[in-house]
Amino acid sequence: MALPERFRARAATDADVTVAAGIIRAEEEKLRGESIWGVEDTQDFWRVANLREGGWIVETADGTPAAFAVTLEREADPSCWSWVCVHPDFSGCGLATALLEKAEQRARLIGSRNLKVGAFSENAAATQLFETLGYHEARHYYQMRIELSEPPPPPEWPPGISASPFRREDAREFHQTLDEAFAEEWGFVSMPFEEWKAARIDGPGSDFSLWFVARATDEIVGVVRSDPRQSGGGWVGALGVRKQWRKRGLGLALLRQAFVGFHQRGEPHVGLGVDAENPTGATRLYERAGMRIIREDVVFEKELA
Repeated sequence: MALPERFRARAATDADVTVAAGIIRAEEEKLRGESIWGVEDTQDFWRVANLREGGWIVETADGTPAAFAVTLEREADPSCWSWVCVHPDFSGCGLATALLEKAEQRARLIGSRNLKVGAFSENAAATQLFETLGYHEARHYYQMRIELSEPPPPPEWPPGISASPFRREDAREFHQTLDEAFAEEWGFVSMPFEEWKAARIDGPGSDFSLWFVARATDEIVGVVRSDPRQSGGGWVGALGVRKQWRKRGLGLALLRQAFVGFHQRGEPHVGLGVDAENPTGATRLYERAGMRIIREDVVFEKELA
């Protein structure tokens, strides 16, 4: 499907992360009545997306941003992931359909078996469009949050475990620990270490001052990666415990370590995202830590011929 005549598409660039964040914020405000979505919330996906070959910004003839789509392509992943969003001022113009067609063409070109696309759970029009185009609901994700109006309880470390801030020399073992911890997660594909290091450690704006590692003797057995600011507060980007060290309270201790660090920085709350069907029971862990579900998003999937 071609774009309507009054619209044009161009290749996305790194600088368009601000444009994309504004479109997402407008959509969320329309659907949920409010939004604190910002550039920080968009950067993680944007920095690893294939902007040059699989990223598009749709504008009106006068240059007003109307929609975008970007694809995330990983060599070891049989799926292609895409983020498609239309500004509510331009909903019903056929932009989402046209951009999904572009994303599907890109996915087929690189040999992907299927395309996965996310949406806000409140977006009934998107759900109807996905179903019409042959997509089905594949997964639900929660955003959870804890308010930090009061000092959080300090972490209680299991016997034999010590914790310390992340150091650069911990990078490879930190990465390995996350890989092991997320190995059973739906849709998880490991990012090669050098690629991960370039994005997380050496990339512009990298901040690992609130990353922590938990050790048993000299072995790293659990890690937490906290991002400086997302969703208007602190954000736990990843929390992982090696399989043989689970069920000892280590995940809860790492999470509380992050809460303490964010409270000391004056953040009003801390959030994170979690698969509603997480196989390790992470949602229950986060609830025990005092977090609650505040938003829900849906991933739709389509098998590609």
